Formats: sequence, C-alpha cells, structure tokens
Amino acid sequence: MRGSLVQVLTVLAAIVGLWYLAVAPMNIRVALDLAERSGAQVVPATAAERQARPAWQLMLANPGLIAQAYRLDRPRLPTPDQVGRELWKTTGRMALRGRAWSKRSLIYHGWVTLRSTFWGFLLGTAAGILIAVAIVYSRVADMSLMPWAIISQTVPIVALAPMIIVVSAQLGIQGRALPKAIISAYLCYFPVLVGMVKGLRSPAPSQLDLLRTYDATGLQSFFKLRVPASIPYLFTSLKVGIAAALVGTIVGELPTGAISGLGARILIGDQFGTPLAIWAALAAAAILAGGLVTVLDIAQRLTLRRMGMA
Repeated sequence: MRGSLVQVLTVLAAIVGLWYLAVAPMNIRVALDLAERSGAQVVPATAAERQARPAWQLMLANPGLIAQAYRLDRPRLPTPDQVGRELWKTTGRMALRGRAWSKRSLIYHGWVTLRSTFWGFLLGTAAGILIAVAIVYSRVADMSLMPWAIISQTVPIVALAPMIIVVSAQLGIQGRALPKAIISAYLCYFPVLVGMVKGLRSPAPSQLDLLRTYDATGLQSFFKLRVPASIPYLFTSLKVGIAAALVGTIVGELPTGAISGLGARILIGDQFGTPLAIWAALAAAAILAGGLVTVLDIAQRLTLRRMGMA
C-alpha cells in the first residue's frame, strides 16, 4: 500500500513538474505583450516579430520577463497553484460562507452534472447489459448488433449531441436533463457491453457441461454461473463507463445553451475569456470522475469479497 502511494505521488509530481515547465513557453507571448504595453524593453520590439519567433527564443531573449508568464491574470495555460486557488474560491470558500449552492459555486454546477451523469449511467448500463445478454444467447444478435455497436462509437459525440437535442425538441421533450442523459448513456453503454459480453462468455465449456449434467435450466445456468463469472468484468467496465458518462454529460451541456453544469461553466469561461474558470471546471470534473471511480472500486472490492472472489 505504501509503495503504491509513493508511485502515485511520484507520477503526480512528474505531471505537476511538466505542467510548470509548459507554462512559460505557453504564456511568454502574452507576458511580453503586456510588458511592452507597460513600457518595458522587449526583444523583438513588435508583436508581429515576436509572433514569428519560437517561444524558446523569446524566453532566451527576455529572461527577466519569464517570471511574468507565471503571474498572468488571464494566462493561456495557468499554473497548478492558480487553478487550485480558483477551485478553492469556487468550492471550499463558498461552502464555508454558506453559498455552496450559489450559481457561482462549482459545487452546485457539479451536482447538476452529476445528476444527469447518474441517469445516463443507469440508462447506458442497462442498455449495455441487455444487449450483451442478447449477443451471448443469440447468434443473430451477435452478428447484427455487435457490428453496429462498434460502428456507433466511430461517430463523434460532438456531432451527435446537437442531433439528439434537435430530435428531442421535435418530439416535444421539455428540459435539458433527458437529452444530456441520452448523450451520457451513448458513451457509457459500449464499455459495459464489451465487458459483459466477455464476462458472460468467460465460463469454461466444462463448467457449462457440468450444469447440463445436473439438468440445470438455461435460467439457472445464467444466474448461477454466467452472472457471477461476469461480475469482475462488469465492475471494470462500469469504472470506464462512469467516466465516459461524465464526459458525455459535459459534452451534452455545451450545445444545449445550458447555464448550469460543469460543461456550461467551461463554455461560459470560453465566451468571456476567463481561462481560470475553464481550468477550475476541468479540475472539478476530474475530481468528480476520480470520486465516482473510487466509489465503484470500493463497491467492487466489497462485492468480490462477499462472493469469495477477493
């Protein structure tokens, strides 16, 4: 356990270190433009000349202004501590002030996104399991449904999301919750489908023959053998599916004109030119995804231990 924690912290430190190294070249042009406007001497002197130079040359020519790239109010790439401060300002600080459910709080927007993610996850999981059972027990379904399931994942979700929203509006579906849930389910069902097909087919032929010897019915074979054998595969695919469902919900919030949700915060931050708001929403989405996967991981450990498969 301790070794795993050290490895995780090492990887995290490496990511943060690379992030800090990338900040200066990403922000140096903006920093030089601001320095020029404030009267500082910048090399090259004009923005057009600087635009033609690589970032590393600009950094070598203006070493004294590199630090400015880490202190921009609207950076192209904010530093991790800037993102952390913005995230704290819109979550922890607002919670301490009793404004956790304010529309400026990421806690409120995270809850809006989580609610649609939950329904999309349930819908996608149910669809994935049902299609997997049909594929395992029907050769016709295997030859017809599986290819279409694979093809469906080649359609970009950013192109499909507006179509789902338009169709929902034409059908008279009011509100944005159902279209977001459908988009979320679209990304979620495929990992569950693949995992369940693999899991339901995992029992060995000898095990199936043994149940036939005991004169077990098809239903008994399904619940006594195939379903327990598929549980580890199911939880693995659920952890992938919940993350995909969250991505689907956020993508679904972008073209709907929503004013609530993490996707809406990202879109509003882009429209008003506030990169810190965008990065804080992205960080909140990452934390939310990590929490959901952790909950499923705990459920998996408890379930497998209860089944004697730990």
